[in-house]
Amino acid sequence: MKVLANDGISNSGIEALEKGGFEVITTTVAQEQLINYINEKEISVLLVRSATTVRKDLIDACPSLKIIGRGGVGMDNIDVEYAREKGLKVINTPAASSHSVAELVFGHFYGLARFLHNSNRDMPLEGDSNFKGLKKAYAKGTELKGKTLGVLGFGRIGQATAKVALGAGMKVVAFDPFLEKANLELSFFDGQKVSFEIETVSKEEVLKQADFITLHVPAQKEYVIDEAEFNIMKDGVILANAARGGVINEVALVKAIENGKVARAALDVFENEPKPEIQLLMNPSLSLTPHTGAATNEAQDRIGTELAEQIISILG
Repeated sequence: MKVLANDGISNSGIEALEKGGFEVITTTVAQEQLINYINEKEISVLLVRSATTVRKDLIDACPSLKIIGRGGVGMDNIDVEYAREKGLKVINTPAASSHSVAELVFGHFYGLARFLHNSNRDMPLEGDSNFKGLKKAYAKGTELKGKTLGVLGFGRIGQATAKVALGAGMKVVAFDPFLEKANLELSFFDGQKVSFEIETVSKEEVLKQADFITLHVPAQKEYVIDEAEFNIMKDGVILANAARGGVINEVALVKAIENGKVARAALDVFENEPKPEIQLLMNPSLSLTPHTGAATNEAQDRIGTELAEQIISILG
């Protein structure tokens, strides 16, 4: 049986699939040519990440498909219910990239708290001519220890991010409409473990209390953070979105930065990908990454291996 990993797959995933008797194709086929390619090659399994979409037309046109797999969590690029109605298995890897996303969020938070996103750009340009000026400009950093992190969406990634926060000495408040409490276990290098029970609170309470806010929610019709939500937040809050483009109103975000409600913010995802709005790209109060939350070698290894295990158990 043939597996088409259209958006790539780790070597560990390829090796596991080949050991299980599958032929793995890693050619990236253009979206408009995908139906023909799947039918010509009689592909049984289509694996995607966020670049390839799997809609009803493809599902209807490709009778050889048995499994659609998403390397990662969000499956908004796949018509999941329709595929399942048609008898296809739809799989994903919700746990594999959680810690990678959490570390990226904190990379941004530490950078924003100490203005690294700006000083890394300014030092090469002015470090020799304006050292004292830059030192003064970036002298008002803040520590994360002792601050409150607000987590909106307390599933696997939200909880992984909370664990990093607890390790950094932060207080954690969380909102999740489907969860009353979560037990977080922090494991350390020497085998010691510490457990924290976090009871969720209302969204409004999170917005009121938090010094830092991180979003870990699925794509949805309405904005999760809009003008009304910004108005509830503390003045000078720092915000990160490594969830989905479109969960924050980007126009309202820029306005909140301009009026001082939001001090600085991090965006890994955008309403318009792959062409983010120019006013975001040029805004000095924003720390930006090109949707790389899950893009670590370790996460990709876990994703590949998990997909392979699920495929082999279904078709093996």
